[in-house]
Amino acid sequence: MITSRQLLTVSLAFLILTVAGGGLARSASPQKPSKPKRTAVPSPPVDAARVKAVMAMLPEQPAGVGRPIGERTAWNNLAREAAGKGVIKRAEIILSQSVPEQPDDLYLDFSRTGNRTRWQKVAFERRGRLSWLVLAECLEGKGRFLSKIEGLIAAFCAEKCWVMPAHDRRLTNFNGTFVDVDLASSALAWNLATADWLLGDKLSATTRKLLREKVHKFVLDPCLAAYRGTRRLDGWMKTTNNWNAVCLAGVTGAALALLDSREERALFVAAAEQFSKNFLAGFTPDGYCSEGLGYWDYGFGHYVLLSETVCQATGGKLDLFARPEAKAPAEFGARIQIIGGVAPAFADCSVNAKPSPEIMWFVNRRLGLGLSAYDKFNAGDEEFTGHWFGFLFESALYSFPNSASRAKRQDSGRDYELGLRTWFDSAGILIGRPAPGSPCRMGVALKGGHNAEHHNHNDVGSYVVVVGKRPVLLDPGAETYTARTFSKDRYVSKLLNSFGHPVPLVAGKLQREGRDAQAKVLRTEFTDRADTFALDIASPYSCPELKRLERTFVYSREGAGSLTVTDTVEFASPQSFGTALVTLGKWERTDDGSLLVRDGDEAVRVEIKVKGGEITVQAEEIVEDAPVKPTRIGLNFTQPVTAATVTLKITPTGKSKP
Repeated sequence: MITSRQLLTVSLAFLILTVAGGGLARSASPQKPSKPKRTAVPSPPVDAARVKAVMAMLPEQPAGVGRPIGERTAWNNLAREAAGKGVIKRAEIILSQSVPEQPDDLYLDFSRTGNRTRWQKVAFERRGRLSWLVLAECLEGKGRFLSKIEGLIAAFCAEKCWVMPAHDRRLTNFNGTFVDVDLASSALAWNLATADWLLGDKLSATTRKLLREKVHKFVLDPCLAAYRGTRRLDGWMKTTNNWNAVCLAGVTGAALALLDSREERALFVAAAEQFSKNFLAGFTPDGYCSEGLGYWDYGFGHYVLLSETVCQATGGKLDLFARPEAKAPAEFGARIQIIGGVAPAFADCSVNAKPSPEIMWFVNRRLGLGLSAYDKFNAGDEEFTGHWFGFLFESALYSFPNSASRAKRQDSGRDYELGLRTWFDSAGILIGRPAPGSPCRMGVALKGGHNAEHHNHNDVGSYVVVVGKRPVLLDPGAETYTARTFSKDRYVSKLLNSFGHPVPLVAGKLQREGRDAQAKVLRTEFTDRADTFALDIASPYSCPELKRLERTFVYSREGAGSLTVTDTVEFASPQSFGTALVTLGKWERTDDGSLLVRDGDEAVRVEIKVKGGEITVQAEEIVEDAPVKPTRIGLNFTQPVTAATVTLKITPTGKSKP
């Protein structure tokens, strides 16, 4: 039967925009009038010769992803699956519901209060319904969902704009003075174009005409102008974060499905080929995604969708996934995992973030990794039975044969080996794991990096300790996005500044932001028994008296495992100094002075040794508008110090009572 995950993917797939929507303050702004005879007309940014070459790869007629409703054998096969029946049941519920109201006042809420959630909750519910209804109509083929689909399309087309309020701070889109393309508008355009492709003339001529007019107005025409050089490039075309892949996937998918002109479709494909290089450049050479695992799911997941859509449209002649520079980013979802399926919540990420199974399946099959956990997308995937997601285009791509389903399975005997560690040497990130079959129950993620990363937190020197499947000591991840999150006041948040991370407090000062606020790797020593990772983390602190601040991690695989964290500090004159642990669990101080930290059924003991003074332990719950309320356990010297050392040895205890 259809799983709860599949039934909830509409809200989840669109909800990612809540934590994906702030990376670019504005994708474009109104152009100033140019002075005749003084300003040269810009050259088209997309190479004309490449457009001509791509034209030869494309069919005469536009085509979307998936199979049109008229191909009944394909859809009837999917309809017989339990998952298909579940989709129809969900769509039947929608039939009895009215379209959620989305008044102008709700759009203006963000500009007045900075709240993103209220509009997004309604908008994503409206937009998510389209996928269920169109899929149900294609599966059933009886026409009973068509009226509801057309009413929903009419509601979308009646909206003043399709961008999110958080991306329209000056209300130029709402007021109709400029048209930006953003994460939400590009996704809606591709969803609508896919609905048009799948349903074809089952939709009325009036609906299809209106749909095409609005997709052109809000997405395709602005992009065509930018690609032809008559409008400046939108910021997401040049950026290196998730916006690039997400928006390129949306606009290119919509163009391939709707545009009659083969030259125009080729222009979109050539532009995607060119500008998506920027997205891949946002990864460090070792494949590290500084935006965090949640954004890898979202951004690289859309790169997968883009590459597969282009691959299908060109009959396999253009395969963006086969680029050599895509391989390391593709492997990030596997390599960032610590143990027990847990990954660190570095940057704007959820503490529960996991790599998306469908992306991992695609990567696993295309790269021949032999990851047994992701070998099968579902039962009997040679026939590739249906899987349903929040986005209609995603369901269409994954539910029919594609380049991954056709790829040869890797023999299970050649399983991809994550090994004892992943060392992202360019990013300065170390993942330490137990040896397979050993009694070690602890894994770690240790962070160097810098404080100008994508979706940056001021967290140089942070770390995560996982015991079993539980991150007992952790990085608490992202807050709920508001107007403050992507403003000059971003680091007022105790979750985003260094107070919310297990890093030092130096002379009463938190870490500063900036590319030069970075860790310098002093030493690495990796063996089967232990991994040593030493960092100079002085530069993130604006403290003239600070002469030295080094953090040394030693992760041992012996016994149940341990992590020793040693901070060594020197000042020119006595200054306050402290460090911290961060947990979502409970803690207590034992009779021997150590700390016992429990989270669920797992616990760690933290032995504390200091030189240069005495410390006091003081805990504070971090309360922000966020999904979690972590506790910061502060370990602070009672008096100012000139030279001091704090050593924390963290070891798993036996299973604790939940």
